Amino acid sequence: MGRVDFLNETTRYINVTGEHTFENGTVISGNLNGYKVSVSENGVNLTDGSLCKYYLGDNFQTLGRGDTKRAIEQLSDTLHLHINKATVTRIDVAQNFIVRQPIENYFNHLGELAHYKRCPMLNDGSLYYFNHKSTVIFYDKVREQRAKGQPIPELYRDRNTFRYETRYKQRLSATFGVERVTGALLYNETFYIDIMNRWKATYQAIKKINDISLNFGVMTTKQELYKMGLLSLIEQQGGQLSMLEQIDEAQKRGDLTRKQAYDLRLAVNDACKVKQGLTIKNVAIDELDKKVKEAARFYR
Repeated sequence: MGRVDFLNETTRYINVTGEHTFENGTVISGNLNGYKVSVSENGVNLTDGSLCKYYLGDNFQTLGRGDTKRAIEQLSDTLHLHINKATVTRIDVAQNFIVRQPIENYFNHLGELAHYKRCPMLNDGSLYYFNHKSTVIFYDKVREQRAKGQPIPELYRDRNTFRYETRYKQRLSATFGVERVTGALLYNETFYIDIMNRWKATYQAIKKINDISLNFGVMTTKQELYKMGLLSLIEQQGGQLSMLEQIDEAQKRGDLTRKQAYDLRLAVNDACKVKQGLTIKNVAIDELDKKVKEAARFYR
């Protein structure tokens, strides 16, 4: 920003809460409509806030591309800075869905995601997937708001509100293949569509654990009978993910050799690939599939 005197100029536009002096200079802390702001002689950092909440008043709503641009412009006007030139260090992409069933029912049908570690959080009723680049989260948005003591918009009161969120917090330029992620890039059409497609594709890449329907009308061989029996057993044991975990545990206990465990995993995965006539999609997953697909298309 050239010769802008951040300490004396920018601090006029925020609610100042503290001032600290370090070896390399002074830092003034404050807040701005939910953002934590720290100002030094070298620049301004905005953290722990939500651009959606800043502009629309809450993050139950969705910040589309046009609103993103207007939010950046409003933030720029407020701080008297070119926020479109700022470096972005975190992006959260999320949407709330009003769904038919309790939120936990949907978690039971979301299985493994390649290159992520699946981690159910029983204490707050959420489901996390972790890797070194991003975090994928499914949770009850209304429950979270209640826990924080924050208001719930009338539309979502007493409704099952399922939130699907992807958080990018590491090496954004490498993740998105750009030199630098800036405020202006957030509402660039190509970038915006790409990040929405990533959000949709990440959900689609999660292995879905389906319910089993035994269709005797298509069973013509003993092999099909055996496969249908295995599919039924997998379902009774909690689905594909649960079955694979039991095989892994048996191998660790020494009940199965490495080769035996491999063969069993192969049989389970092979059986679960069979869909036509032998399995039907769970109604909860079918509902989520449609909502995610529609959201990705609509908010472009």
